[in-house]
Amino acid sequence: MSDLSIELHWLRAEPVLEAAKYSNAHTVQYNNNYDVQVDAAPDWGGDPANTNPEQALASALSSCHMMTFLALAAKAKWPVASYHDYAVAHLGKNTKGQMSVTRIDLHPVVRFDTGFSVDEAKLAEMQDRAHRYCFIANTLAESVEINIL
Repeated sequence: MSDLSIELHWLRAEPVLEAAKYSNAHTVQYNNNYDVQVDAAPDWGGDPANTNPEQALASALSSCHMMTFLALAAKAKWPVASYHDYAVAHLGKNTKGQMSVTRIDLHPVVRFDTGFSVDEAKLAEMQDRAHRYCFIANTLAESVEINIL
């Protein structure tokens, strides 16, 4: 299996590194050509205009779930026309009392080609299968509750 990597770049903007007096803003570079501006979550003093690691985690789970769902739907010959998700990462304290992402809610909406439909039970079953086969969900399985609503 391949190793997948990013590059992270941070440069201190302040004269000295002092607790609670420096910026966490940094850049994450994908594939040596795509830069994403990242910061702490706004609750922790980050710039809300930038993404944050918690959003990136929700994005990774949402993307993985969608790609797994599409692979399963293609095998089942379901003509998926569009897929939309609204993913929410919830911050809170874990069982050890540490701050963490405690839950990620996915809200996938699947649209099919005209003339095709599937009942809610079958769609829910396919979403469940996508969740069980998603690499990111399996990575988080022991520490994060995933809710597909």
